[in-house]
This record gives sequence, C-alpha cells and structure tokens, in this order.
Amino acid sequence: MRIIVVVALLMIPFLSINAQNTGSISGVVISKSTQSPISNVNISLGNKKLITDSVGRFRISQVPTGSYTIRFSAIGYSEVVLFNILVSSGNENNLSVEMEPSITELKAVTVTSSGRKTAKAATLETPLSVQRLTTEEIKRNPGGNFDISRVIQSLPGVGGTASTAGFRNDIIIRGGAPNENVYYLDGIEVPVINHFATQGSAGGPAGILNVSFIEDVKLSTSAFDARFDNALSSVFEFKQKKGNANRVQGNVRLSATELATTLEGPLSSTGKTTFLASARRSYLQLLFKAIDLPIRPNYWDFQYKITHQIDKKTTLSFLGVGAIDEFSFAAQKKATPEKLYVLNSNPSIQQWNYTIGLSLKRLIQNGFWNLSISRNDFSNQNEKYENNLGPNKGTQTLNVNSKETENKLRFDVNKNLDGWKFSYGADAQLVQYENQTFQITKAAVTDNNGTVIIPAQTFNYNTSINFSKLGIFAQAGKRFFENRLGISGGIRTDMNSFTTDGGNPIATLSPRISMSYVLADKWTLNASIGNYSKIPPYTILGFQSNQQFVNKDAKYINATHYVIGVEHLKSESTRFTLEGFYKQYSNVPVSIKNGISLSNLGADASILGNEPIVSNGKGRAYGFEFFAQQKLTKHFFGILSYTLFRSEYTNADGQYTASSWDNKQLLSFTMGYQFPHNWELGLKFRFQGGVPNTPYNELQSRLNYLTLGTGILDYQQINTSRLRNFNSSDIRIDKKWNFRKTTLDLYLDVTNWYLAKSKAVPIYTFKRNADNTAFLTTDGQAIKQNGSNAIPYYLVNEDATVTPTIGFIIEF
Repeated sequence: MRIIVVVALLMIPFLSINAQNTGSISGVVISKSTQSPISNVNISLGNKKLITDSVGRFRISQVPTGSYTIRFSAIGYSEVVLFNILVSSGNENNLSVEMEPSITELKAVTVTSSGRKTAKAATLETPLSVQRLTTEEIKRNPGGNFDISRVIQSLPGVGGTASTAGFRNDIIIRGGAPNENVYYLDGIEVPVINHFATQGSAGGPAGILNVSFIEDVKLSTSAFDARFDNALSSVFEFKQKKGNANRVQGNVRLSATELATTLEGPLSSTGKTTFLASARRSYLQLLFKAIDLPIRPNYWDFQYKITHQIDKKTTLSFLGVGAIDEFSFAAQKKATPEKLYVLNSNPSIQQWNYTIGLSLKRLIQNGFWNLSISRNDFSNQNEKYENNLGPNKGTQTLNVNSKETENKLRFDVNKNLDGWKFSYGADAQLVQYENQTFQITKAAVTDNNGTVIIPAQTFNYNTSINFSKLGIFAQAGKRFFENRLGISGGIRTDMNSFTTDGGNPIATLSPRISMSYVLADKWTLNASIGNYSKIPPYTILGFQSNQQFVNKDAKYINATHYVIGVEHLKSESTRFTLEGFYKQYSNVPVSIKNGISLSNLGADASILGNEPIVSNGKGRAYGFEFFAQQKLTKHFFGILSYTLFRSEYTNADGQYTASSWDNKQLLSFTMGYQFPHNWELGLKFRFQGGVPNTPYNELQSRLNYLTLGTGILDYQQINTSRLRNFNSSDIRIDKKWNFRKTTLDLYLDVTNWYLAKSKAVPIYTFKRNADNTAFLTTDGQAIKQNGSNAIPYYLVNEDATVTPTIGFIIEF
C-alpha cells in the first residue's frame, strides 16, 4: 500500500506538467441480424462527424479526452446511441457496434428497436428480465474491485452471500441456487469464472475474467434463448472486445491485493489478425499475513483472444481463460478463538482450471452460422486434518482429488427471412469425471476411556465416468400488427449416455415462448413462459457407494418460469421496468444422508453433491422487481433496483421451507458523478434482508468437533433461524491524468465506509483458556476426543468490516 501511494505521488507532478488532451476511437459497425458490415453509417461524436468505410470500419482521431455519447445512424437501420464511451490518451477505445433493421412507426406509437439503442436491453427472444452493463460501468462500480460477479449485484433480483459467507462471489438470481447460472464468453461456455470455486456449485472469493477484455455483459434472468443449456436461473453473455488493429497498447493495474497487466494489438500488417492477452497475480496472502490471519490464499489467472479475418465473410477466433489457485495455512502471531477456528475448519485447496476454444463465423445469405469447439478442465484437491498446521496433524478427515473435463462442439445457424428471425443448431459434449474421495462425515463414538463404541462414518471411493451429452434446439420469432406485437418461441431437448433416463428426449423437452406488446409511446408490456432443464452436477452423478453409482437414476432438474412486466423508456438514456415472476422447481436433488435439498447448499468451500441423493425435491421462488436506470448524461449516472421475493424448497419431509437464499428483500442504489478535471465519484448502497440459517445439533457437535473442526448442523430444524437485515455502502473516487500516449488513473475504493455492523452466523466451538493454548474442560483434565468434558461455546461476530483499497491503472 505504501509503495502504491509513493509511486502515485511521485508521478503526479510529472503528469500534470506533461498533460495532453486528445485520444482516438475506432471500431466496426455490423448488422445484428446478419453480422455483415454496414458502410456509410453516419457517426456523431461531439462536433466530429464521419461515416464508416466500405467494410464498416471507422476511426476518429484527435478527440479531446473525456466521456462521450456516440450516435450511429444509417438508412434502413434503427439509430444506436452509446453512452459513457471513454476517450483517453493512453488507450484507443475499439468498439464493435451492432445495428438492427429499422422498424416502421405507427400513427400514434413509435416502435423502437430492441437492440442496443439507448438504455434498452431487450431483444425479440428475451423481451424482459434482461440487463446490460458496459465495461466502463463495471470498472467504476463502487466496491466492485473490477469484479463482474460483484458488480452485477446492483441489478434487480441479484443477491449474493457477502453478508453470510465472507468474501465470496456466489451469485443468487431470484432465489435460485448458485449453480443455476451459466456463463458464455463470446458464445463459448466457461463453467468456472471464480477463483477457489465450489465444485458442484459456483462462486469463490474473486472473479477470474479480466474486465479490460469485456465490451459488455448481458444478464438474462428468464426467457432464455433455446441455444443455452443447463440454465435454470440466469444466462451471462460476456462479449469480448477485439484487439486493436492500429497499434500495440495495454495497461497495468496495481492495488494492495493484485497486479494485473493487459496487452493488445495487431499480429499482421494488414490488421486482419489481432490479439488480447493478460495475466494477473494476487497479493492476498501478503494482506492476510499483515492482518495476522492464518490462511494464505494465492492465485494467478490468464486470458487471451486472437481474432483473424480469413475473408470478408469468415472470421476465426481463439480464446482462453485459466486460473491457478492455492489455499494454505500459516501460523498466526497472536492466537484467538476465531483464528484457530478458521485454521482447523477449512481444508487446504489446490485448484487449477482452464477453458480454451475456437469459433468460426461465416456470413451466409440473410444470416450467418457459428461453429465452436472448446475444452474446459477443472482440477480440485482438498485436504483437511484434525490439526491442519500442527507438527502432529492428527487424523486426516478429508482427502479429495477430483477432475472434470468437457470437450464441446456447438453449431448454430441464424437467419432472417420475410420478417421472421430464426435459429437452430445442436451441441455435443464428451465428459470425463474422476474423483478419489476419503471423507469422515461423523467421528467415531467413544466412551470416556476412549474405547470406540460406534465406528466413524466415512465415504471412501475411487470413481471415473465417461459419457456424452447431446442438445438440439430451435428458436423463431416475428413482429406482427404493424410491429406492435413481437412473439418468439423456442424448444430444446438434452440427452446423455449416463443416467437411467438420459436417452429420453421427451423427459427434457423444454418449450418456451415470449411476447412483447407496445401499449403506447415508450410503454411496452412483456411476458414469457418457459420450461428449462439442467443435468445434476458431476459430483452427484459420479458418486459411488460399494463400487456402485448410486445416483445413476438422478433426473434433470427442472424449472418452469412465469414472468410478466412492463417497461417504460422515458428517454433514450432513462429506463424503468416492473416485473413479477414465479419459478417452480421439480426433480431437485435431496440428500439421503441429511434429508435436505441440495439447492440449500453451495455457498462455502466444501464440495456440493459428493453423497447419495434422491431426485424428488421441489422448489418455488416468486416475487416482483423494480428497476430504474439513468445512463451517463450531464455527468450523472444511476441505477436503482428493488426486489421483494420468497424462495423455498422441500426437504425429505416434503414440506416447503425457506431456502438458504430467502432474503425476502433486496435493495441497491448505485450512482456516479463526473466532476471537472477528470475527477469522478461513485457511491453504492445495498440492503439485504436477513437470510435463514440452521442451528447446531448440540449432541452431534460435541461428539464430532475435535475430529471435524466444525459443529454439526441440525437439519431437522433447517433454516428455522434468521439473521438480521444487512446493509452497507461503498464509495469510490477516481482521478485521471492524460499525457503523451499514457494515462494514469488513481483510485480509492472503500467497502462499507460507514462501518455498518453485520451479524454473521454464530460458530460452534469449545471454550479455550486465556492464552488460547488449550481447551477448558469441566473436570480440569485433558479434553476427551468425544468432547464429553468440553465446554461448548459460540463465536459471535458482529464487528463492522471496512476494506479500503488504493491503486492505480497506467494505460500506454
């Protein structure tokens, strides 16, 4: 931190003296429906005006630095307006702009395009439950720390586990479980987007994706396009930029927790081949050492994209993203009960993952097709002992060595004909899953003399499965009644060669239909009904007992969505939406061992699904959302979202119980203001209703604590307790200096700046002596392994946690 401050202060006088005021913007304009370039597009940026060339390209030089609104207009196409496009002297902003064919105007109603015009985010296929964020909105989000998973929690229906599970990025959409979301990077699925991911679920302490690669993010929380498989709660579509074809450029970002660098530029003299590449190194282990925490998280991540235009109609892209994660332990300088609990309740983690792929896009008459081939690999090793750091570690309670590999082939055709927009295609996967697991789930029961009365309960198996998956889809839509009514319908089916019913395409048949109707000028009524399916996690499918795949009869998890809403576009930069939703789940996995729905789990460092299950659970989530957005105009931007909802699942008893994600209320307000001389202020406020939690089983906790390092939850009382409501506010201040081909951005980001207190779930442990070197006992003797002479004690944390981050970004 001191190094960052000193370097920044030393540079400021030099930068002020050498300040310059111009930069450039370049890009290409294409048709959204056919992906072909559009020539002679009129572009307006401030007082600068120009048109695109014969292949849709443009470049604007000598633009004064700052933030701009850019307009694109062409005969036969709806106008596109892009807000908050940054011009700096350090990096040239490279845009890819998609325009839609224009829609006729009614006598009393103006029907606008459903593309990227203004603040509108909807499409014909997904007319509601959809939001977009640009790269600048992500970078400047207070408390976001350039992490997309945190930034999207400003949007309606999006919750998280920050108030209950520490520094994690679990994404909860409309009360659904964290593993109900899917992520696509330029059309290629990326299963893991967080470091230290929970296998079988999602989430982790920090995101992997580099925001410098991202042009925009589209989040759909219902009305999913039929091309996407395994989506029950949301689809994230990350659109990456193309590397700059005019020059090599990059940036370096340094903060108290990480160092990241990004490079981009041409790989050929013609500019037909470009690249983007980045690497990031974490310094969290140094931060945790400085504050004397006994854990040492350490990670690297890497990302690249290479784009090559083979000819006017064919483009080939290569992309990759990967991470290396290590979670280890270190001795603390001063022992406390909280630190000692953290030390022995968590496993050490060694993870690595990557996704690599190539996509080929070919323009055809009235449309285009895509072919993509990809491979993703995830390796996870967990180890845990009774004493993770001691010279005598004691009994090993967990040893997992697991690997998931998917090889994927996807092909889709997209065409427009006589006003109809349709697409169809298929995807095939080869899956390999390996798992070697030893786990003590319950300690041996002993008497006071240490004699074993009941042996320990363990899982001990070595499994490997290889199977294939196939998905087929079709989607079609059209506008009717002078374009007042838009209807789109789709259907999808998925099969696999492993599960008992996996070869039955009827079991996973997933129809969906959506509509939009223009009520009046700037007012639209939207609705959708859809059925969606997801294969259970591989951790469930691959689980063995007595060398048998006991979950082979697991069924695809099913969710049916009913959504209705209204949208009001007050102006080209202002948007309001109000939506009601109901999600109904079936075939939800229920743990045979604990009798609870697995959809209540997945927001911690454990592994989800390594156990026998039965697919008879149900669930439901329902509520309404309000959303207001003001794009950056007159130096101000803002987002307000409010969600009132309930989320419930059935357990082994068949009764609906509040889920672990049932906050009931979510409120978020984010705003920013750009001051003169490149100063910018951002402020975010977030309120979450208290989440349910489960009390401990006092008897089982006492028997198992010394072996497992944690208490045992009483799942017969699942989620019968509830935490207090949670609120916090984050603030961010940016100051930029532009000078000769280089830009410096110095920022201060403070999480929970007003020190709001948040009560965490109480933690079961045994009481220790004054210097925390041993447990206190009722008889003054050494503590017994069965805890019979221990003194149960709960750690309660209601402290306010504030996290200041100072850093800088150098563009060159």
